[in-house]
Amino acid sequence: MLDIQRIRENTDEVRTGIESKNAPIDTDTILSLDQERRDIISEVEALKHERNVLSHQVAELKKSKGDATALIERTREIGAQIKSLDDKQHKVEEQLDNLLMQIPNIPHSSVPVGFDASENPVVKEWGPRYAPGFELLTHLEIGAALGLFDFTRGTKIAGPGFPLYTGSGARLERALINFMLDFHIEKHGYTEVLPPVVSNRKTMTTTGQLPKFEEDMYKIPQDDLYLIPTAEVPVTNIHQNEILAERDLPIRYCAYSACFRREAGSYGKDTRGFLRLHQFNKVEMVKFTHPDTSYAELETLRRDAEEILEALGLEYRVIELVTGDLSFAAAKCYDLELWAPGEKRWLEVSSCSNFEDFQARRGAIRFKPEGGGKAQLLHTLNGSGVATPRLLVALLETYQQGDGSVLLPEILKPYMGTTGLHLK
Repeated sequence: MLDIQRIRENTDEVRTGIESKNAPIDTDTILSLDQERRDIISEVEALKHERNVLSHQVAELKKSKGDATALIERTREIGAQIKSLDDKQHKVEEQLDNLLMQIPNIPHSSVPVGFDASENPVVKEWGPRYAPGFELLTHLEIGAALGLFDFTRGTKIAGPGFPLYTGSGARLERALINFMLDFHIEKHGYTEVLPPVVSNRKTMTTTGQLPKFEEDMYKIPQDDLYLIPTAEVPVTNIHQNEILAERDLPIRYCAYSACFRREAGSYGKDTRGFLRLHQFNKVEMVKFTHPDTSYAELETLRRDAEEILEALGLEYRVIELVTGDLSFAAAKCYDLELWAPGEKRWLEVSSCSNFEDFQARRGAIRFKPEGGGKAQLLHTLNGSGVATPRLLVALLETYQQGDGSVLLPEILKPYMGTTGLHLK
């Protein structure tokens, strides 16, 4: 959520930023409502001052046995006016808050301006292209041959987009999750948390899922709860309505969670196998940082995700998102994409974003400066570290062998008890 003062004082900058995100927002109406709210507040303050003066005069008249009837009647009129203006102010503020909730975060000045994903620049590439001397299979063909997952029975249980992992596939999924958690805890210094997989409306609003993206959420209406689309949601809200000590920043959390997305509007997109799911697993990284260091922390966050891919020996590239491809809440974002040699395409496995104080303002997450003074909004960041479905695709396709087996990376052996998946 943007600060209304920023919109008021830097209107052109805000409008330009919103336009660069392809977001049609009526800032004129927002500024008009803001002015109306401030006018009402000024009028109420003037009336309260008048009432205080009159109350003093009434008291003086009563002391001198004078007639205070007219003044008392005027104070009653003022009370009624204040009540009416308070009601009006509440309605104006409700309208204003609803509109402010629709405004996306403004892109950071370093973000390249562009209309959509086709303009995203590649800022890094790592690893050799896997090109063995045999015909490569897709993850679906590999999984079927090795009995790693069963999409048909998953669909029977819950519907399309809800995978059923079986045998070594289930163990490999668990191994990847545990490997990534241990890597982030032991190598990168994150604190592990295991959050709820449901969140309430306030929590969803803090991170920007609500009100704009409600149709993409799985909702439990009788309890007004939502299945989380990512662990970012509950983990960012750990410190909702709290004031943290500056000396404790940055705070780094990592968390595993199942993630649930209705994928409304995804009709016609590639939904084969693990390419697009309604339920999937992910390890998430969340940071609470000082505003002065948040962009340095974004670079280390991105690097933390990259090291997972490098440890697994997978070819990847880093994409910097242009303004028109940024998410609603992000001020800057990098995507990490893995090369899937069987699919012959790049697959996104991580997004690393700086939200600046956008989420912190919604969630009232602040820090107290060491030198004293007023509590300030901190900056929140998050990154996938990483999501497992497309990671599994790239892993199986990259390490497939000519005999149909899969030779797993050595780093997974402690988690799998083996370095290979073989035909039965």
